[in-house]
Amino acid sequence: MANAGIDYAAAFQALPGMMALLTPDLVYADANEEFLRMSGRTREQLVGRYLFDVFPDNPNNPAASGVRNLEASLRRVLATGERDAMPVQRYDVESPEQPGQWETRYWSPVNAPVLGPDGKVILIVHRIEDVTEFILATGRPSGMRALLLEAELYTRARELQEINDRLRQAHAHEREVALSLQEAMLPAPRQLGHYRAAVRYRPAVGALNVCGDWYDLVDLVGGDRIGVSVGDVVGHGLAAAGVMGQLRSALSAASRVAEGPAQALDVLGRYAHVVDGAESATAVTTFIDFGRHTITYSSAGHPPPALVPPEGHVEFLDRATDPPLDASPDPVPRPQAATAFAEGDTLVLYTDGLVERRGEDIDQGLARLADTLTRHRAADPEPLADSVLLDMLPPDGATDDTALIVVRL
Repeated sequence: MANAGIDYAAAFQALPGMMALLTPDLVYADANEEFLRMSGRTREQLVGRYLFDVFPDNPNNPAASGVRNLEASLRRVLATGERDAMPVQRYDVESPEQPGQWETRYWSPVNAPVLGPDGKVILIVHRIEDVTEFILATGRPSGMRALLLEAELYTRARELQEINDRLRQAHAHEREVALSLQEAMLPAPRQLGHYRAAVRYRPAVGALNVCGDWYDLVDLVGGDRIGVSVGDVVGHGLAAAGVMGQLRSALSAASRVAEGPAQALDVLGRYAHVVDGAESATAVTTFIDFGRHTITYSSAGHPPPALVPPEGHVEFLDRATDPPLDASPDPVPRPQAATAFAEGDTLVLYTDGLVERRGEDIDQGLARLADTLTRHRAADPEPLADSVLLDMLPPDGATDDTALIVVRL
């Protein structure tokens, strides 16, 4: 029950333990008599001054961690608005009478927030239990040694947590940058003349698992023709995004002047040899000739495209498969094959994130893909692409990124 007759300022000064009030800037707002007595400081030496100007780290003891741990605890209180209790900490406290002389203290702090009307921390109650005399008088008995070991483990755990938090923040930032880079470098969905196409890119689960896969669609010179390609760079993050951009651009340029997809991949393979990070990259490219109703294709270590007729079985285009782009130190001409298509067929290109699963043969993934394409083959490219991703990718996300292109022929 509140009592207007109680002098709370006097009660604060009379509290038997060491108590201080800190502002959110970690400046002393007040301290009780016990705090002044045990710390060996006067009120003038404390109030209005920054906590760690009054009690800095001992420069003669680079291993000292008490000040660092205390600051981390206070920052947590400010960030969370919740109480934070610390195990016993060793502090080296400079003697006010003899500057440069440091005394060892063992303090167990508890830091509690005082919240304002808006819920923000306006003060921190900083309470300390001084157990120095007990530790020194008992010669650090086994129980106290265990307590100090606990404090040391607490310190190391907090340090590891802070490192992990910084890494997560850095990784999250890199993922954001990489996704932006991916969006900038991959072509936007567009109409290929009067032919309909859908493209999809799905990043993998995880902060850095992004930007290894790519796709491309280009208009080819001579006749009613387009080039459709997908590729996969080993690795993730910004480095993989940069390599992906280089390979996609190189294949796009090569496709416009090459006689066929095999020659385009020959050129890309030579280029991959001089690009750091392009090791073991894969790609498949198809040249679609709508006038002749043919698909010419070549693959450099990549899963085969799928040709889906309105009726009948899915055909995987796997008769022109070669090792990855930079597999041979002396590049040799790559194989090339062609197949006919009928109007209304659908061509599907994808990266291995769609069909590969750890501990499973890729044939199982290809069988699943054939099944889902057969069931949804009547759908237009956009809904078909969505259905394929929904059926093929795990509900909680894949561990590899996925690119997908669906072209209605």
